[in-house]
Amino acid sequence: MKERLQKLISRSGLMSRRQAEEKIRQGLVRIDERVATLGESADPQKEKVWVDGELLHFTTKTLTLMLNKPTGYICSMNDPQGRRLAIDLLPAAFGRLYSVGRLDYNTEGLLLLTNDGSLAQHLTHPSHHVSKTYLVKVRGALDGSASKKIESGIKLEDGVTAPASVSNVRISGKNCWFELTLREGRNRQVRRMCEAVGLPVVRLKRIALGGLCLEGLKSGMYRVLGDDELSDLKKMAGL
Repeated sequence: MKERLQKLISRSGLMSRRQAEEKIRQGLVRIDERVATLGESADPQKEKVWVDGELLHFTTKTLTLMLNKPTGYICSMNDPQGRRLAIDLLPAAFGRLYSVGRLDYNTEGLLLLTNDGSLAQHLTHPSHHVSKTYLVKVRGALDGSASKKIESGIKLEDGVTAPASVSNVRISGKNCWFELTLREGRNRQVRRMCEAVGLPVVRLKRIALGGLCLEGLKSGMYRVLGDDELSDLKKMAGL
């Protein structure tokens, strides 16, 4: 059965529909041997669809899972520097999966991966404000003044951060642990916020995303989300 190209590309997990439309406009999508145009449809059972020279592979079943990413892994599909990839921790039989947002090389914890392009696009869209909770270890002590600044908003080079929530503060020698909940997703945001109040981050771990919790999942391990969890995620994403 034929489907609109942008929907097919999104279903493959390669990118969102909007990104697919832009690729089609740029002439970077082919159906078999010809360049496709916006508005066309294709039948993946009878025709081959190529994006940027890459043949798309389709699955009839969407898959969304949670991975406890260790430090020392990146969330890209490949890395010119030869660093380890988070996707290499998953079975090859799962096919192509894409991370929903990213955790940097030195950050560990809850990472969502899916082949549902629409879900990924909606979850990462700023308008949905999906909460993310991190366990943070900093050098120094988080006093009341620093905590208030983090919670009310800190001026960074890309603007003032949105209100956040600090909880479970505890001192451990020369370091301090606390939990920080954000509803933004700026690049290295937690690290930059802490540095702005003079507290360098020693360890950073995402422990929750929306209603999902990392508890019980060992580092480097994954689990496929259940139907109820997936339903809640889609509600958060506005789907």
